Amino acid sequence: MPIYEFRCLECGELFEKFFKQPDQEISIECPKCRSGSFDRVISRTSYVMGSGKGSKPKVTSKSCSAGSECMTFEIPGPDD
Repeated sequence: MPIYEFRCLECGELFEKFFKQPDQEISIECPKCRSGSFDRVISRTSYVMGSGKGSKPKVTSKSCSAGSECMTFEIPGPDD
């Protein structure tokens, strides 16, 4: 039962949506401005997966649009 996080493209509000099933179809709108325009964002986490040898994710940030920043993560796997 996943919880997905979204950012409203109209007002910038971050909000979460709970899905009972991963392929469940539901309508989503911003709880603040009721817009139906949004992007799914990567949720933050407080732990790092890896081999336990001090592996950390490589974080790359870039400008996505005026005033906003996007990040990508390269998460080390068992062979890294």
